[in-house]
Amino acid sequence: MRRSVSPLHLIIFGFGIFLLVLAPMLAWYVEPRAKRTPIDTDVTTVFTGQGTYFDTDAVRERSGQRLTITRHVLGDVRDSDRHTAVWDVSTTIDTPRSLPLKDPRKSFQWTTERWVTDRRTNAPEHCCGESPRPFQGEAYLKFPFDLEKRTYRWWDSTLGATVPLRYAGTAQVQGHRGYRFTGSVRPTEVGSRQVPGRLVGRAGQGQVQAEEWYSNERIELVADQRTGRIINAAISPRLALRAPGGKGGDRVTLLHGRGLEFTAATQRAQVDLAKDDNDQLELVGRTVPLIAAVTGGFLTAAGVLLLVRGRPRRTRP
Repeated sequence: MRRSVSPLHLIIFGFGIFLLVLAPMLAWYVEPRAKRTPIDTDVTTVFTGQGTYFDTDAVRERSGQRLTITRHVLGDVRDSDRHTAVWDVSTTIDTPRSLPLKDPRKSFQWTTERWVTDRRTNAPEHCCGESPRPFQGEAYLKFPFDLEKRTYRWWDSTLGATVPLRYAGTAQVQGHRGYRFTGSVRPTEVGSRQVPGRLVGRAGQGQVQAEEWYSNERIELVADQRTGRIINAAISPRLALRAPGGKGGDRVTLLHGRGLEFTAATQRAQVDLAKDDNDQLELVGRTVPLIAAVTGGFLTAAGVLLLVRGRPRRTRP
């Protein structure tokens, strides 16, 4: 009596082997390649806080005012590719007077940027009309994937240079734990502008080329460890004018935000996005491979057993 091989047994055995091969491929090959900066992003973040700004109409500083920073990040899918993410960024700073107008052209300050980064490492890429050019560092709109407990170089657009942000432990944001990074910017000359001399203590001169000095006494970013997405941010920027030569210190405060921070709504939205990203990576990198490995092992063992036992077939004498 000989034993025959059932097609069903072969299918069970073959599918088990397939799942066993698929499990490590998902964990070691597919999941790392899923860690890519999205190119179809469309996210708005809002900072609010108290501060001071210079009212050009009244020609005086106004303190104790609510300041609002709104940043809209829109991915350029057409110019992005497998390796490069292109994001267009619009940032407005509004005062209580300009915010109700809902027009960036009438805001206190409006800047536009075009960020181009490596989708895997978050390193700067120089193409596609990026602005500012060149920019440096490891972090700006997000951090790299798989954050480490170390210092990162964060690009400060106003400074036009990178700022070291040091790891400062963990922080809870809307119930989600992230890595906290902190730093600061000492007063630094960043430009100049022509103003009436009397504004900077030069009453005897009509117009002078005043120096612009920038500082940021508190930069605190909290990022999701796995994805690098920033789930909370707090800054305290100060931009002031000094007389030519910088003598006499700050004469006019153009803008000083004290503890401008993500609104609760922005925090919740960023946390939700971070959780969604984590769930997708967890599914591809752990859940599905684990299910595939367990199921594949069971089917392979069952297939071997069935093939060994086979189905008896009588032979003619």
